[in-house]
This record gives sequence, C-alpha cells and structure tokens, in this order.
Amino acid sequence: MDPLSPSEQALHAARALVLADLVAGDVAEADVVSLVEESVVHRRWWVEQWPEGAEFLAGLVAQDVQDALLERYGRWPLCPVCGSGDPHALDVEPELGPDPHWVCPKAGVKVAALGSLGAPGGAAPPA
Repeated sequence: MDPLSPSEQALHAARALVLADLVAGDVAEADVVSLVEESVVHRRWWVEQWPEGAEFLAGLVAQDVQDALLERYGRWPLCPVCGSGDPHALDVEPELGPDPHWVCPKAGVKVAALGSLGAPGGAAPPA
C-alpha cells in the first residue's frame, strides 16, 4: 500500500475535522455526511491544481458543507455565544488560511477550533 500524499492526508484531516463538528452538533446524518464527501471530491481536484493550498483544505471543506447545509436545511453551526437575538451561524476564519476556527460574527469572538465544537474548551452544541 502506497503512503498517502500530503494533499490526500490534508483531505482526510479536513474530512475528520468537519465530521467531528457535525457529530458535536448532532447533525451527522447520512445525507449530511454525503455533503462532506462531495466537498472532499471537489477539493481533491482543487488541491491537485494548487498543492500549496493543502493547509487551507479544512476551512474550505467546512465552508463548503456550511453553504450546502444552508441551501438545504438551514444555518449551521448555530452560535452558542449569543443568548439573545436572532439565531445565527458561526463563520470560519480565516476564510482562506491555515488553522481555521469558528467565530461568532456578531460578538467577534473565537468560539472553537475547527473540529472542536462540543469538546472541552470548545463550544457546547446548541440545545
């Protein structure tokens, strides 16, 4: 068995981080996991064209899934920081950069690293 390329390793890591956050939010149903797989397939082509972008894959996959969920189901992940006002989704920052994290766009605070929603030190899943 051949070892995985750095790009393929980054794709697997991105998949795992996004799936961890979906599980934490209790939304990792089969159809939602399929959205993750669709993004990974799309981003595999993208990183083949630009291998230097491998460190950006996790944030891009998270944004892809977030956009697909918004179109089909609604906002995800919901902000656990703001207790009042309209429910709103967290944003991935940086939009194109390494070490992505979830940020509340209204409060301007970092909520959790990507893959850490619901983990100790990360945000609790919405009730």
